[in-house]
Amino acid sequence: MVNLPRICILAGLAVPGWAQLAPPAREIPLYPGVAPGSENWNYQERAAGTPDRPQAQNIVRPVLLYYPADKANAVGTAMIVAPGGGFRTLMMSYEGVDVAKRLNQMGVDAFVLKYRTTYVDPHAPPATAGRGPVTTGPQAGQNVREMAGADGQQAVRLLRQHAAEFGVLSNRIGIIGYSAGGAVLLSTVYGPAEGRPDFAAPVYAAGANSNPPPAGAPPLFIAVAADDQTVGFQGSIELFGAWRKAGQPAELHVFQTGQEKSGAACRVARIPDRPARLRKEGRRRGSLSGPVRGVAEVERLAD
Repeated sequence: MVNLPRICILAGLAVPGWAQLAPPAREIPLYPGVAPGSENWNYQERAAGTPDRPQAQNIVRPVLLYYPADKANAVGTAMIVAPGGGFRTLMMSYEGVDVAKRLNQMGVDAFVLKYRTTYVDPHAPPATAGRGPVTTGPQAGQNVREMAGADGQQAVRLLRQHAAEFGVLSNRIGIIGYSAGGAVLLSTVYGPAEGRPDFAAPVYAAGANSNPPPAGAPPLFIAVAADDQTVGFQGSIELFGAWRKAGQPAELHVFQTGQEKSGAACRVARIPDRPARLRKEGRRRGSLSGPVRGVAEVERLAD
């Protein structure tokens, strides 16, 4: 079993605010052609945000941005990183590339998911742009949230099919998702088995609730802040309860502070004793080790 606490809390320890995003090794399209349902989306992706908090909007062509770990330290695990942004934008630094680079330090290959988003008119007032149901334009009548969830499922499916190419194990494909990215994550968890991750970390996930897990559901690491005024914490608690009621493995962390705004993506994990606890957990499970690593190497990785 993959060591969820060590992967997921350390993913949350990334330092927010890269002025320049590190370029990916590759950009991997999710679909061989136009993404299903996007055939009439006749606009271009655009950059938004600020230099230290870059965003991506109007995603038409969903892709994975590949950030490989150093092969000398790679442990054979892949993690999809799904940024949040209310399905209107993607927070590409502190909920995306920063997390990917921190995962790389742990030997985990990271894939930042740019899933499809609701069209944002760059000339509309920020308070209304991209909000509410889509009633006009190329996305009229479409459920873009469902399409984003389908992108998440396809991302898992694609990585599993090409696991050998990326040097990871097909049964060690995980996903961490923040806010709206957490909703995309939940679509993968509740979706078809071939598009379901082997482990998942919903962090202040939008749409978390008490729906029972499907048969063969993956283990969850759930994190949220008690003062989260955007998503709230109750859904995360209900999600944890549903997994526990079904006898499925799950871990829940509700932190006192770390409300979801102003780059607080990873504050839920900034507790001083986390690294020591995670090192202990890593030694106990040894599950971040690669397929041929020995005990001594597992101990080194846990440190």
